[in-house]
Amino acid sequence: MAERQFQVLAVDLATGGHERLAFGGRTELLGGSGLAAGLHAAFGHPELPAEDPAQPLIFAIGPLTGYFPLMSKVVCGFRSPYHNQYAESHAGGRLALALRFAGLDALVLRGAAATPSCLVVGGERCSLLDVHYLWGMDALETGKRLRTIVPEAAGHRSILRIGPAGEAGGAYACINVDTFRHFGRLGAGGVMGRKRLKAIVVLGDRSAPTPPGKSYASLFQTLYGRLTETDVMNKYHDLGTPRNLIPLNDQRALPWRNLQQTNDAAVTAISGERFADELLLRNSACAGCPIGCIHIGLLREQFADRHHYLYRQVSYDYEPIFAAGTMLGLTRPSDVLRLLETIERAGLDAMSTGVALAWATEALARGVIAETETLLPLRFGEADTYDRAIDYLASGRNAFYERLREGTGAAVAAYGGGEFACLLGQEMAGYATGEVFFTSQAYGFRHSHLDAAGYSFDQTATGRDVDAAVDFLLADERERVLLTSMVACLFARGAYPRASLAAALEAVGDGALASDLEAAAARIQRLRWRERLATGCDLDAIRIPRRFHEVTTWKGPLDGAYLDALGRAYRAALRALAAD
Repeated sequence: MAERQFQVLAVDLATGGHERLAFGGRTELLGGSGLAAGLHAAFGHPELPAEDPAQPLIFAIGPLTGYFPLMSKVVCGFRSPYHNQYAESHAGGRLALALRFAGLDALVLRGAAATPSCLVVGGERCSLLDVHYLWGMDALETGKRLRTIVPEAAGHRSILRIGPAGEAGGAYACINVDTFRHFGRLGAGGVMGRKRLKAIVVLGDRSAPTPPGKSYASLFQTLYGRLTETDVMNKYHDLGTPRNLIPLNDQRALPWRNLQQTNDAAVTAISGERFADELLLRNSACAGCPIGCIHIGLLREQFADRHHYLYRQVSYDYEPIFAAGTMLGLTRPSDVLRLLETIERAGLDAMSTGVALAWATEALARGVIAETETLLPLRFGEADTYDRAIDYLASGRNAFYERLREGTGAAVAAYGGGEFACLLGQEMAGYATGEVFFTSQAYGFRHSHLDAAGYSFDQTATGRDVDAAVDFLLADERERVLLTSMVACLFARGAYPRASLAAALEAVGDGALASDLEAAAARIQRLRWRERLATGCDLDAIRIPRRFHEVTTWKGPLDGAYLDALGRAYRAALRALAAD
């Protein structure tokens, strides 16, 4: 029997032409991360820069999408404008199910539209709409307009769009997905902007067959019960990831004021508990998820006398609170939500934006840059000034903000101040737990805290064993790559051990994929690294700034010699992995 292939829609934005392709072997690529890397290897152009419109923008789902709970993510693969290398970003929302109900495993976009456009894709439709009148509009308003412009399949429709930062090709511009989710890191929104693609609407206008046999229904109930009738997911529904603020602060591992501190007694004013008590309006969930980990706060702002207020709904998580809160010295939840909404409208990645502005604030205080560059008296704790600075950043108000929009590293190259830049391959995530996490994030595939649980190793391991740490990072990344090929929400990794994944694949008729998941995970891990190295990644060129060597956690001052040894060993292991 011939192996099943992936159903891929390839669209040429320059001409509007499109074709449905049968691509690759499912046992070879699985889906998600594996499929995106395979498609990039096939459609990408290693000799061309990220900015070239010929480079593809890829969205891929997995074999379990639409069939089991929390299989609700999409992998976006692209050549990043941030570092000019192959990259991934992941997002939830309704997109995964919309692609499944459009009969697609992946969407590949090439070329650039002649005019600002919206691509509308479904099982029965593929068309390019001229939406030049939306160009310059913020991401939230764009979503509102598109719900009217493309009203079809409303219940199974997903709307992706960019804001002004993406239109300008920003290196850390994001793609907003269904208002509250994002392809956030490494500039997928900038790729859309360079393709003059303001939005993508995916219509789930077909049906997906239910797997035959009794095993599927029985296994679904078992997994659903594990997620909803035990406490395995309680954290994510209750306070959500903002629950991490106080524990990390107690561990002296929470970055404050551009990582000048890792602990502050003011954390109680900005904790997950405080957000829930003061601002939580409701929980929401990605399609196909029963947990509801998306926490939406109600922002109320007075816009006139006599108690006239404007109400807005803003989603929040731990990482945005760190980036737009503690990293900037802000301790009022309403201030954080206000900045997050401004970031949302601009279409910027919240983490990179907050960390970049934290660097700019310290650089201004140190005299590395002047107020003639910042145009504003940036100071830690002053939300109004940061709110204006975000608009300047999105619009590229002057040469300084244009450079900062390319990344903190680009600003450092132009102005100096690299010793206190919080850069680990890209602007850091919010875990100052120590040497293993810093190494993992600096050299990891996505430069992300989600590549591997380096923070967990820091928190649980005793001693300083380089080999054990590197072995952990490689094995943990391999396990996560398997999940992101399914494509599972990584919050659910404890609910989907290897045996459950194999059983789920068997139940949906993909038993061949389940025959050797360890080998499949290793194969996809290797494929991703080969693709990244082939697009110019030089691991030895990545530097961990001095600021990270100055960190003190609950374990004491960071061990610089251990950090350096970890970096050398991990880089060598990654090169060996790709060459295997």
